Amino acid sequence: MTDFSIRKECLSHAWQRGIATGVVLAVLLMSADPSSAQEMSIDSKLNEQIVLVPARSGALNVELETTIFKPPGSGPFPVVIMNHGKARGNPRLQKRDRFIFLSREFVRRGYAVVIPMRTGFANSTGDYSDYGCDMSRNGRSQANDLQSTLDYVRSQEWSDKNQVIIAGQSYGGLAAMAFGMRNFPGVKGLLNFAGGLRAHGGSCQWQSALVQAFADYGAESTVPSLWFYGENDSYFNHDLASKMFSAYVAGGGIAQLVAYGPFKNDAHKLIGSRDGVKIWWPETERFLQKIGMPTVPVFALVDNPALPKSDYATIDNIDAIPYIKDSGRDAYRTFLSKSSPKAFAVSANGGWSWGEDGDDPAARALSNCQESSRAPCKLYAIDDYVVWTGDAQVPAVPALSSTKSLSQ
Repeated sequence: MTDFSIRKECLSHAWQRGIATGVVLAVLLMSADPSSAQEMSIDSKLNEQIVLVPARSGALNVELETTIFKPPGSGPFPVVIMNHGKARGNPRLQKRDRFIFLSREFVRRGYAVVIPMRTGFANSTGDYSDYGCDMSRNGRSQANDLQSTLDYVRSQEWSDKNQVIIAGQSYGGLAAMAFGMRNFPGVKGLLNFAGGLRAHGGSCQWQSALVQAFADYGAESTVPSLWFYGENDSYFNHDLASKMFSAYVAGGGIAQLVAYGPFKNDAHKLIGSRDGVKIWWPETERFLQKIGMPTVPVFALVDNPALPKSDYATIDNIDAIPYIKDSGRDAYRTFLSKSSPKAFAVSANGGWSWGEDGDDPAARALSNCQESSRAPCKLYAIDDYVVWTGDAQVPAVPALSSTKSLSQ
């Protein structure tokens, strides 16, 4: 996903929490960091909650900031534990991942989706551990947090302990495949979305180290796995993916590789895109059926109506945009070149922001715009049409969806 906005000052990073009692603490989080608006309000319609899962990091007790989406009812539900990647820079500055499009597909089929932020990432406590070019150890170390998350999930009455999928994207995919070595009871399959880890700088031959890591994992895993790697992945191209896959299978691992073509400007972002579902879900559905996991939709996700197109201006009429100065109009030109989903927001004192792809770009555009503006921000355009009406009464972006049982 991409977000851009104009900013008037650097705001301090702060978190507000409400904490309930218990070993695992339920919290509501709100970001005050202007560098990103990925933190969204809690989606009660998908029964979203955030808990702090107890884990161990060496000799220390830590807590993992973990997002949970659940269908209506008390379960027990089959479970997907989905794992995040690693952005460059300080892991503590990474925002809570929600994988909203993946979560929606599984929740509507009756699954609970659990997304832990691993040790040292986002609001999880402890320090991130990095073992340099030892990619096998990096993945195995991250898998410890997956184990802690699974232990927590298995303690919950809403979980079906015998129907668990471990999934991950990028570094999270590497961790998921490393977890497969444990052959844990009830884990029926692994989903690897562009799994791996790339070293930056130094003399590390990270590509060959990754191939060796997957050879190590395949030698000890008996869990079936499904892999997705795109042709224009900026981290792991088809050639490297093929080598990792061959090493894994040669070691004895059970895997199917889906080497698909180019996806937008970077296939590494597939799982965070609304449009990526049509690529990964059909293959995932066949994989789930093969390993005896549910695939039939049991809940309808009802999207609220999209904001209507207005007659204010055509989408490419840059001069019609109110309030913003030349820098904002230049940004809007860039916005026009981007693929959907996307959104552009403005405010009466000249603030602006746009979001592309990822988790709810309209909400992110509004939130990022508001961080730099004292006046209320409103959406000007969504995808390829203008929603602005000229009276600053354009409503905020509606909630993503509601959930309804198909049996009702």
